[in-house]
Amino acid sequence: MKLDKINIGLAGFGNIGSNFYQILNKNKKDIFLKTGKIPFVKYISARNLKKKRKLKIPKNKWISNPINLVLKDDVDIIVELIGGSDGAAKKLVFAALKNNKHVITANKSLMAKYGDQLAALAEKNNVNLEYEASVAGGVPIIRSMKEGLIANKINKIYGILNGTTNYILSSMESKNKSFLEILNKAKKLGFAESNPTSDLNGSDSAAKLRILSSLSFNKSISKNKILTEGIQNINLSDILYAKNLGYKIKLLSIAEIKNRKLIERVHPCLILKNSYIAKIDGVLNAVVVDGLPIGKSVLQGEGAGPGPTSSALISDLCSVLKGDLNYPFGIASKSRIKIAKFNILNHLCSSYLRIEVKDVPGVLSSITKIFAKNKISIKNLIQKPNKKNKKASIIIITHENIEKNFKNLLSNLTRNKFVLKKPTFIRIETV
Repeated sequence: MKLDKINIGLAGFGNIGSNFYQILNKNKKDIFLKTGKIPFVKYISARNLKKKRKLKIPKNKWISNPINLVLKDDVDIIVELIGGSDGAAKKLVFAALKNNKHVITANKSLMAKYGDQLAALAEKNNVNLEYEASVAGGVPIIRSMKEGLIANKINKIYGILNGTTNYILSSMESKNKSFLEILNKAKKLGFAESNPTSDLNGSDSAAKLRILSSLSFNKSISKNKILTEGIQNINLSDILYAKNLGYKIKLLSIAEIKNRKLIERVHPCLILKNSYIAKIDGVLNAVVVDGLPIGKSVLQGEGAGPGPTSSALISDLCSVLKGDLNYPFGIASKSRIKIAKFNILNHLCSSYLRIEVKDVPGVLSSITKIFAKNKISIKNLIQKPNKKNKKASIIIITHENIEKNFKNLLSNLTRNKFVLKKPTFIRIETV
């Protein structure tokens, strides 16, 4: 690496890439004061080189094929902002590390799928693999796990890892509007992608959880299937019922050790409205680390968008410029362990159910018998009739029981002649 001027090959020049470029140029003096190095974007690769852009980029900077960035002898660091777990992003990052280039990426999908292999390759070639921007961009959770919380034995890590879903759920409550109404508004405001499927179904959060879980427990990235449920079926009525019962609904990502086994899950939760995490609204993310000796430590901030992501990218860049060579996952790859998977069917929790039924005699008796058959006891029950449509909503809060019994309960309820559609089932989480 050169002493003063450090050349960057930037792959991907969308909203994030262009913002990173601008902030880097604007803050060069401050970066030099803090690192003793001057970062310079030498080359840029983009999908569409002919696209009209607000920024004027010299023609000699453009590279059509991102893999060619690796072949440039005058490139020291690759910043990968292409996205996706495979294709061009995968080829570029693997090639960069093999060719002794430092890599900075915001690609959660890539890290969740190939993080183990990439980390081992970076260690072998004595280069950095930095990925702070891949999880909760404006929340410095990756570096905190690797450095600030290094003295702690982590038992549990959980939080809100997706700003889109958090905005939708909190706005449904505050504005008293339906899921679709808020989703459309989120798209207009730029808080949701035109195709937000990975946000809504929980897969975005699951990828981030794999990364955090690995850092928390010094383990290989889990190849196990994570319990993943999204918010697509959350109704405004669920939001309001939860509120009246003293709860808020949040999409939580949770990883914890139970009986020396690992349980990882992403799903909507009812949490007490006066809990800290319940107060995290809008597009904010929050991560809670529960460990010894620190107890509970909370980090929060904006999780996505050009500004927070660029902030994380430049933080990683400064780490490389200062020569802070570190293990990508905090410890050497050969020292990372595998942890047995906790059987999710044995997971214990209480739950909220909304059951839409025909409003006819004998319904309630039939429903409660199914609960008794599955050994699930009812803590609270509310019946909301709709005489106009000859329908009723039955809202039930249960006592604690295992996941297996709840699964059987839902199957039995769905087959019941009085039940009009699959019941809404939301776990209640103590946080």
